[in-house]
Amino acid sequence: MSNDLFKNAIALTGGISTGKSTVCNLFKLHGFLTIDADVIAHRLLDENSNKIATMFGEQYVENGKVLRKELGKIIFSNEENKLKLEALLHPLIKNEIIKESKIFEEQNKPYFVDIPLFFEKMHYPISKSLVIYTPKELQIQRLMKRDNIDENEAKLKISNQMDIEEKRKLADMVIDNSQNLKHLQNEVERIIGEII
Repeated sequence: MSNDLFKNAIALTGGISTGKSTVCNLFKLHGFLTIDADVIAHRLLDENSNKIATMFGEQYVENGKVLRKELGKIIFSNEENKLKLEALLHPLIKNEIIKESKIFEEQNKPYFVDIPLFFEKMHYPISKSLVIYTPKELQIQRLMKRDNIDENEAKLKISNQMDIEEKRKLADMVIDNSQNLKHLQNEVERIIGEII
């Protein structure tokens, strides 16, 4: 892979429910281009709904759309299922990200690639990383509220990812999302000041 591929890219990552989407939207408001691996994954899931039905069962697909919540239940709790799904999706996601990145590189300015599992397993040659950080207790509370689940289920989902403190250490830049939206906007503006 040529080094020019992700020359201006900044990997945006964090933990589940730490506020990646909100931060992405704030960057977009400031005119930054972003590539969202999750959005790509959801589209590819539906495009491959036949394969999902074959791999995991017809009950996870309805009208050509994958029932993500239902599928999630057998993915988060079973390592073998998780690996099967990743083997199907990750190469496809990577191709899409590379395709979009080539277009963005033509503008020759910084852009963000939102990759939830950037440090865990998505092997992208992106040299700069930005972690959206929320302390674990707050992460658990936000996830319980967002997905309407109990504490145990929230902890299980979070345990599928690298610890947020670890990611914080690995990151080149960190946005602290432990307070309110105003604070988060200030954090985003601080990062913009560092990268442009």
